[in-house]
Amino acid sequence: MQREYPSRPIVGVGILMKQGDEYLLIKRASEPDKGLWAIPGGLVEVGEGVKDAAVREAQEETGLEVEVTELLDVIDKIVPDDSSRIRYHFIIVDFLAVPRGGVMKASSDALEAVWVKKDGFKQYPLTETFKTLLKHVSLWNEEP
Repeated sequence: MQREYPSRPIVGVGILMKQGDEYLLIKRASEPDKGLWAIPGGLVEVGEGVKDAAVREAQEETGLEVEVTELLDVIDKIVPDDSSRIRYHFIIVDFLAVPRGGVMKASSDALEAVWVKKDGFKQYPLTETFKTLLKHVSLWNEEP
């Protein structure tokens, strides 16, 4: 199914990776939200469970092997175009995870990857979807 102007919502995953008091952010390399900071994530493949997709996407985007520890939220990302047609429609299942191995490196899906403390989030231009997640898990105290 095509990502842009899909015929139905597309299921994706997001991985809020925590190590000590830091969280991993990636700078998005593609639309939607190209150039903004978010958490690693991607689409669920046919026949793949959402937790398995989260583990795979974390490794593909960051080089890190992770253990998923908790379901955090399910967030709708619906982006209309200028004529009110739905350009993007994702249902994103977000998980908390901890790194268990690997070497951190940004992949082609991520322009950069950095570890950031909670109070450092505001230094980065974040996606609205990521701000919504942060608010839902009490890591963001401003309106998204």
